[in-house]
Amino acid sequence: MPINITMPALSPTMEEGNLSKWLVKEGDKVSPGDVIAEIETDKATMEVEAVDEGTVAKLVVPAGTEGVKVNALIAVLAAEGEDAGAAAKSGGGAAPAKAEAPKADAKAEVPKAEAPKAEPAAPTPKAEATPVANGHAAGERTFASPLARRIAKEAGVDVSGVTGTGPHGRVVKADVDAAIAGGGAKAAPAAKAPAGAPAAASAPAVKAMSDDQVLKLFEEGSYDLVPHDNMRKTIARRLVEAKTTIPHFYLTLDCELDALLALRTQINAAAPMKKTDKGEAPAYKLSVNDMVIKAMAMALKAVPDANASWTETAMVKHKHADVGVAVSIPGGLITPIIRHADEKSLSTISNEMKDLASRARSRKLKPEEYQGGTTAVSNLGMFGIKDFAAVINPPHATILAVGAGEERAVVKNGEIRIATVMSVTLSTDHRAVDGALGAELLVAFKRLIENPMGMLV
Repeated sequence: MPINITMPALSPTMEEGNLSKWLVKEGDKVSPGDVIAEIETDKATMEVEAVDEGTVAKLVVPAGTEGVKVNALIAVLAAEGEDAGAAAKSGGGAAPAKAEAPKADAKAEVPKAEAPKAEPAAPTPKAEATPVANGHAAGERTFASPLARRIAKEAGVDVSGVTGTGPHGRVVKADVDAAIAGGGAKAAPAAKAPAGAPAAASAPAVKAMSDDQVLKLFEEGSYDLVPHDNMRKTIARRLVEAKTTIPHFYLTLDCELDALLALRTQINAAAPMKKTDKGEAPAYKLSVNDMVIKAMAMALKAVPDANASWTETAMVKHKHADVGVAVSIPGGLITPIIRHADEKSLSTISNEMKDLASRARSRKLKPEEYQGGTTAVSNLGMFGIKDFAAVINPPHATILAVGAGEERAVVKNGEIRIATVMSVTLSTDHRAVDGALGAELLVAFKRLIENPMGMLV
């Protein structure tokens, strides 16, 4: 009979999703584990795997459809030997098999005693060796949804020891949750460690905990719950993606600021006056950060191989230096971009940055004003932070973390003197910018900061 494919729940909070793309077409043959579609949730775009073998008889929901409810029918699969045309006509009549159990029904859908077996009884005793809870013999492939596998892995649970209540005995999220809560699932097998070696942790403890488990660690009434808004969710998702998919490495050096501070004072003093709604005011007022932006842009132009972005198929070599600048706003941060910063004057950069920062804080930036860019600058010097390492903001391959300028004792020509010094740390994507190239970029930046007249010519 036809096999119904339904919209899976790809996250614990998912109620609906967007069917972004079909990776198969009607008439294609699929096998268990084949990726058949991409589903966009409120957090990410994820791949959906086929559970059964057969032929795609009908794509019920077109690609690009938004707001498809969890467990809604999205496609029909013709089983082996079944006519695809007939399956397409009759598909959908049977009760739809749930790809993921809704969160509220997690406990209700764990009829362990009635777990279906994936294979009929084999004729020889060997085939019956070591049956496990989900009905599969040891060594057979266990079918489980991607979400169920991920939760099981994080909790140290062997998914093959979990009773599956999904279609054809597939293990779904509710099954793993029940196994974790019951404490009956065996730990996932690991490679044997040398005698006396400590047991390896399966995952960070907090990551494996549910919200309820975390809250039980704190006294009731001792906290307030503030739901995440979309910005905080996006920031969290992108930071996790950046730190887990980009191989970061860091380079730090010190820059003397005395010449730059003196030049900044001269330039600001020479600013013409202009009329405003509040009376006359200088046409511009440079900050150290404005000069850092300019120096970073010019350094990228001087070391063009570092002005790049990584993709799996090619290196993206940028023709312009577009510098994103981290701006703190209520609930998170955003990175407006100074386009072609290497070509703009310091006064233009200063006024443009003030405008972008103001509109960023009132959340009035246009997407093109904060998307893209070829690098970024994050400055915490105004808080007195000496040095730190920033997380790369994809698709950038670099980000410069800027600390406070402070008076320090330095040694020049065998003599100790006082200088204003600023520590900067360059985080780089090692796939696009290796150690020597990153060092060359940072040295070019230092040269411009310590010889700031080079930014005026």
